[in-house]
Amino acid sequence: MPDFDIDFCQERRGEVIRYVRDKYGAESVAMIITFGTLQAKAVVRDVGRVMQMPYGQVDRLAKLIPFNPAKPPKLSEAIDDEPKFDEEVSRDPRVGELLDTALALEGMYRNAGTHAAGVVIGDRPLTELVPLYNDPRADLPATQFNMKWAESAGLVKFDFLGLKTLTVIDRALKFIRRDGQDVGPDWFSLDDPETYKLMASGETLGVFQLEGQGMRDTLRKVRPGSLEDVIAIISLYRPGPMDNIPVYVAGKEDPNTIKYQHPDLEPILQATYGVPVYQEQVMRMAQEIAGYSLGEADLLRRAMGKKKIEEMVAQRQRFLKGAHELKGIEAPLANDIFDTMEQFAGYGFNKSHAAAYALIGYHTAYLKRHFPVAFLAASMSLDLHNTDKLAAFFQEAKRLKIPVVAPNVNISTADFDVAGDSIVYALGALKGVGPEAMANLVRERETSGPFECLHDLAERVDPKDINKKCFEQLSKAGGFDAMEPNRARVLKSAPILAATCASSAEDRAGGQGGLFEDAEPAMRADLPKAAAGNMQEKLDQEFAAIGFYFSGHPLDDILDSLEDGRITYAMNIEETAVDGRPIELIGVVRRRVEKPARNGGKFAFLTLSDPTGEVELMVMPELLSDMREQLEPGSAVVILTEVRRRDDEIRLSARRVQPIEQARIAKKAPALSVKLEKGADLTGLAAIAARLIGASGQDRGEIFVRMPIEDGRVVTLRLPDTYPTGIEALRALKTAPGVARVDHEAA
Repeated sequence: MPDFDIDFCQERRGEVIRYVRDKYGAESVAMIITFGTLQAKAVVRDVGRVMQMPYGQVDRLAKLIPFNPAKPPKLSEAIDDEPKFDEEVSRDPRVGELLDTALALEGMYRNAGTHAAGVVIGDRPLTELVPLYNDPRADLPATQFNMKWAESAGLVKFDFLGLKTLTVIDRALKFIRRDGQDVGPDWFSLDDPETYKLMASGETLGVFQLEGQGMRDTLRKVRPGSLEDVIAIISLYRPGPMDNIPVYVAGKEDPNTIKYQHPDLEPILQATYGVPVYQEQVMRMAQEIAGYSLGEADLLRRAMGKKKIEEMVAQRQRFLKGAHELKGIEAPLANDIFDTMEQFAGYGFNKSHAAAYALIGYHTAYLKRHFPVAFLAASMSLDLHNTDKLAAFFQEAKRLKIPVVAPNVNISTADFDVAGDSIVYALGALKGVGPEAMANLVRERETSGPFECLHDLAERVDPKDINKKCFEQLSKAGGFDAMEPNRARVLKSAPILAATCASSAEDRAGGQGGLFEDAEPAMRADLPKAAAGNMQEKLDQEFAAIGFYFSGHPLDDILDSLEDGRITYAMNIEETAVDGRPIELIGVVRRRVEKPARNGGKFAFLTLSDPTGEVELMVMPELLSDMREQLEPGSAVVILTEVRRRDDEIRLSARRVQPIEQARIAKKAPALSVKLEKGADLTGLAAIAARLIGASGQDRGEIFVRMPIEDGRVVTLRLPDTYPTGIEALRALKTAPGVARVDHEAA
C-alpha cells in the first residue's frame, strides 16, 4: 500500500488529527512510535551525569562535538578531529573513562517518542493488529512498532504535515480581508500575467519552492508563463534533472529544436518540450510504445528507480518485445527509448506532487505581486524567531519601498501586523522578549488604554511578563522612543522600572491602592539623567535587540566616500559577479558560524551586512585562524573575495580581510561634514577632534560642524586647523555623543 503525505496549515494540523480520531474511532487511530538513540552529544552528557562529573566540565566536552543536525557526527570522528579531547583526558583521567563508556553506549535506544506527523488508521481496533504504547502526555496512543514495521503489519501510514507556507497564505488573506479587499479572479484562474512576470524577474524571496539563488537564476532563464512551466521548473531543479534545463529552455524558445525518438511520444512529451520530466510520462511511454498496462508501467517505474539489475534485464526484454509487437519498432530504437526512460525514471518527479507545490508557489507569488505588505507581514510572522529570515524580509521590504514601523509599545502588537501600506514590527520578535509576555502587554494596552509614560507602563504590566532585561531590550529596539527618546536614559532606568513593576503588582495582589490616588504620579521615583548616545551606539543596540540593523546601517554615511566602482555591494553581486574574478566587499559581520574542516582546524560561514543587503561567504581555516578577532560579529571589514559560479549558484570565499579603518578605499575628500542632533553636547566631539589634529593621515582637510537650532535653521562651524579625512577619521567622529551623521564633502 502507498502512504499518504498531506500538508495542512500548521496551526490547524491538530484539528485534522482530532477529526480522524472522531471519524474512525479512537480505538482505530494511533500515532507511530519513534525511538531516540544516544547520539554523540547526548551520550557524553548522560554518561557524565551518571558519573557525577561537574556540569561545566561535561558541558565543555559536549561542546567540542560539532553540531550538524543533517548528519550528526559519530563520537569517534569527533574525538579524532578535535585535539582538545586529548588535552582533557591528560588533565583528568575520568574523561577517558567517560569517553570509553560513551563510545560503548553510542547508538543505543534512549527513549520512546512519537513520529512528528505519522498517523495510522485501522479498519478495526488497533489492539487486534499491533501493540500500543500510551504516552500520558499525548492525546492518542502510539504503535509499539516503528514506521517500517507498522507498515509491514498491514497498516496504512498517513503523514499529516504542518506546512508553514499554507499558514503564511492564510494570515495574508486575513490581513487582506480585514482591510475590505479581495484577492480577485486571477487568484483562481492561475493565469495572472503579473504573477508570472514576477517569477520571470527572479525576485521571488518568500515564494514557495522558488526562492533559492539557483532557482531564481533558473526562473530568469525559463521565464515561466503558465502553471505548467512552474510545475516543470520545480521538477527539473534538482540534482540530475537540472542538466536538462537548457534543453527545456531551448525547446520553449524555439519549437524547431524539439526532438522525439518516435512520433507517438510527441503527445506525451509535448508539454515539456521533448524532455521526460515526470514519472507519469515514463509510465505513459511504456504504455504507448510497448503496450504496458497501468500496473505493469508502475512496476517498471519502481524497478527503474531502484536500479535492480536482474529486474531491469527482464523489463528490457519485455519492453523490446512489446515495442516490436505493438509498433513494429526494431531493437536499436527500442533500446534507445528504454535507455531514455531508464535515465529519467531514476530521478523523475511525481507530477501530481509538483503540481501541488506549483499551485502554492503561484499563490505566494500572486500575493507578493499584488499584496506585498500583507504577504511580507505574514511571512515575517511565521519566522518570528528566525533572525536571518527576518533580516532578509526586512531588506526585501526596503527594496520594495514598504515602510516598516519600528517596535513601539503603544502601536505594535506581539506579532507582525499591517497598518495601511506599512508593516508594523512585532514586539514578540525582539530577542529576550517572549511573544506571550508581549501579548499580555498588548492586552493591557487594549483594555485600559495606551501607556502614558514609562512609569504608567511599569505600574500596569505584570512583572512576570516584563523584567529588567525586557525593559532593556525594548529600549534598545526603540520601543519606548515615543515616551522617552533618550534610549540611554531608559536603559539606565531599567532597574527602577522593574522595581516599580514588582511593587505595583504586590499592591494589586494585596488589594492596596494608593492612599491619595490623584497625587500618586507625584510620588513616582525620578528617572536618572543620562547623556544621549551617538548614532553608532543606537545602531549597535538595535542590532543586539532586533538581530539586524533597523533604523540605519553603520556604513550608511561612508558609501559616498568610496572609490567609484571599487566595492561590490550585496544587491549587485548576482548581476556583476564573474567566475574567477575577485571582488571586494564591504560590510559589518552580522553572523559567524564555525564548522570543523576535513583536514583539521575550522572554517566559517560569514554573513556580511552592507546598507544594500547581506551576503554569505566562506572563510577558510588559515585565514580564519589569522583574522578571528577581526571577524567578530559587529566588526566592520573590507574583504577581497574569490568568486565561483557553479550550477547557476554563486559561491564566495574570502581571500583577504582588513578592518575598514585600515583599508585604503576612500576617494580623496578635502573636508568632513559632521551633522549633530538638536541640543547635542560638543564636549565629546571636541575631544575627538583634538585627538585627530595630531594623527597622521593620507589626506588632510577641514571639518565642518552642522548644528540644528530653532525654526529648523542650521548653524555651521568650521573647526580650526586641518585633520585626517579618511575612513578612520570619519568613523572616529561618528562615535561622539550627539553625532547623527558624518559625510565627506567638498570644501
